[in-house]
Amino acid sequence: MQRLNNKICVVTGAARGIGRAIAARFVQEGAIVVLTDVDAEAGAAAAAALGCRFERLDVAVEADWIRLATRIPTADVVVNNAGVTGFESGMVSHDPEHATLEDWRAVHRINLDGTFLGCRYAIGAMKAAGAGSIINMSSRSGMVGIPGAAAYASSKAAIRNHSKTVALYCAQQGWKIRCNSIHPAAILTPMWEPMLGDGPDREARMAALVADTPLRRFGLPEEVAAIAAMLASDEAAYITGTELQVDGGLLAGSAAAPG
Repeated sequence: MQRLNNKICVVTGAARGIGRAIAARFVQEGAIVVLTDVDAEAGAAAAAALGCRFERLDVAVEADWIRLATRIPTADVVVNNAGVTGFESGMVSHDPEHATLEDWRAVHRINLDGTFLGCRYAIGAMKAAGAGSIINMSSRSGMVGIPGAAAYASSKAAIRNHSKTVALYCAQQGWKIRCNSIHPAAILTPMWEPMLGDGPDREARMAALVADTPLRRFGLPEEVAAIAAMLASDEAAYITGTELQVDGGLLAGSAAAPG
């Protein structure tokens, strides 16, 4: 039986990468999927390919969420996946000493403000039924410090904590609205392509980038989507306020054998 049969599921930042994989898995599981993205052209194309509805949404803009609430007033599942690293326009300083306040705020505006607004929308869309699942996309970087990506790490850590706050608040109200966070590490999405390239040394580059991962490989977007599908389903009815790591064992410690 399809686990998400007829559940209304909103997925943000779903034109590509992990978001698209989640939308695709939800469709397979029988959900009525609303795919959102700030890129209207790519988002509409993805929705058409997957057979779901598209709504343009800039997660950092409150008015966009208000408009979404009028168009999609009820939802069973909301996945706050949209996010940025801060390096989308090229390499800039994101370390604690040299990052500009403007760049710091730009990352938090999308990652953290967007998740806050998404959770607020989700509560409003779920509280009439008194049940639902909110899934926030954090990161392995939300569990540990990242010297060269301070804003990204900070925003993802805040998402982890806010997810717990939302979970506790909903439980306090007596609702069966759950909120959890997913923490992927190196997942093979288009964001890695500039670093990997398509030359003969691609495999060597890939191996170097995951050399400290115990499973010695990149994760796949579909593997993150599988966790999202579980959290979205009624099978996870007793899971709230927790985080699930999809990191190939990276945060477990070292797999190196003693010499």
